[in-house]
Amino acid sequence: MSDQSTAGLDPEDRKIVTLARSARARNAVPEGAAVRDETGRTYVAGSVALPSLQLSALRTAVAMAVASGATSLEAAAVVSDTEQVPAEDLATVRDLGGPATPVLLAGPDGEVHLTVTAG
Repeated sequence: MSDQSTAGLDPEDRKIVTLARSARARNAVPEGAAVRDETGRTYVAGSVALPSLQLSALRTAVAMAVASGATSLEAAAVVSDTEQVPAEDLATVRDLGGPATPVLLAGPDGEVHLTVTAG
């Protein structure tokens, strides 16, 4: 676990933070997420809140990656008001990307305040 501002991020990681932030703002949802697969493709999602289906933004983005044929993840980013990435979200990233996959957590301003691994 580490603190890391957006300025110090790799450009590809900065991109997924920006995409996650945009999804959150565009869809007026509590959280946005983006994941990057093994080929560099990105998948972006907001949280889903239906009476019969509740999914976090990160789980939705991972599901989109899987549905599109991704076989692994390089990184994930979440933009939210929360202080931690829920264990269920980390487990979903770990299922596809493995325990070493980095997960970046940024606030609504896009500044990354936490980086954890999925494991």
